[in-house]
Amino acid sequence: MQFAVFDHLDRRDEPLQQFYDDRLKLAAAAERLGFYAYHIAEHHGTPLGMAPSPSVFLAALAQRTSSIRIGPMVYLLALYPPLRLIEEISMIDNLSGGRLHVGVGRAVSPHESGFFGVDFEDGWNHYAEALDVITTGLYADRLDWDSARFRYDDVPIELHPMQDPVPLWCAPAQPLSIELAAQYGMHIVSLGPVARVKEISDAYREAWDTHKDSARRRYSAVNGGDPFIGAYRLIYVADSDAEARRTIGPAFDHWFDSIAKLWRERGGSASLLLMDSYEKACAAGMMVAGSPETVRDALASQAEETGFDYAMLEFAFGNLGHDREMASLELFAAEVMPGLRDL
Repeated sequence: MQFAVFDHLDRRDEPLQQFYDDRLKLAAAAERLGFYAYHIAEHHGTPLGMAPSPSVFLAALAQRTSSIRIGPMVYLLALYPPLRLIEEISMIDNLSGGRLHVGVGRAVSPHESGFFGVDFEDGWNHYAEALDVITTGLYADRLDWDSARFRYDDVPIELHPMQDPVPLWCAPAQPLSIELAAQYGMHIVSLGPVARVKEISDAYREAWDTHKDSARRRYSAVNGGDPFIGAYRLIYVADSDAEARRTIGPAFDHWFDSIAKLWRERGGSASLLLMDSYEKACAAGMMVAGSPETVRDALASQAEETGFDYAMLEFAFGNLGHDREMASLELFAAEVMPGLRDL
């Protein structure tokens, strides 16, 4: 079992400069405590994401850390010219000393992609072709591509990543995305209730074997082993279950309001909106909170049921506050992680 921090960087009532500094301190603490990676989200026009440019935040994070892996989860490929992202990925991988893990995906919100004039219904086709262009260009000296969507004519590629290849991640939710991720040999993370995590994890293992001879595996950093099969969970560790219950409800509500804001204002639905209370999120296994023993047992049970071996955990969310987030992170590392390492 490996452990990583995930961060939406959802807004709360404090100056942005302080907010960013606190998050960079959290990442540095995660490195010191032995976490494998720090992943950040990309969102636009919503309080859910104060890092709408993941590359900017990751460049700062690269300078505050020295060993923890860092990366977007995910770059929304439909919002980027592929050539620009090729160059940004190469820059950050070098700035971090070869620690970049690149999550890729299509936009999850038609509202956010619509702000950029991107057709949400075309998101899958755009994502799949952009990924082809990006993986080709990262390791080429010149980029040639000619399609209805992208045209690059003998473009010199002057920057390359330190890693060859850079590890790729995604959060597949549909059969097409599961198949494409397996072709590329990506690591994955699943969202949602325990049963959904198991469904996606099982489907991915099957697809992984089916596509073991895919030519796109040239871009896989797994190197003949097995990919990480991850599960994303909100997490809060306190000295006791009672203390956790007293604290976490308002923080969850604040976070959920950020998730739901655009959907409430503009209509539509998303699966996460079904988890509209702390109690529902806990019952589904998406929120894990309590004493170290309670959290350890809950994660162990989920891992046994679903087979995930990568816990991607959101410690900082809502209005929990930096001090509580740091205390939860420290308690998790000291009293939860050791009991789960060998699962």
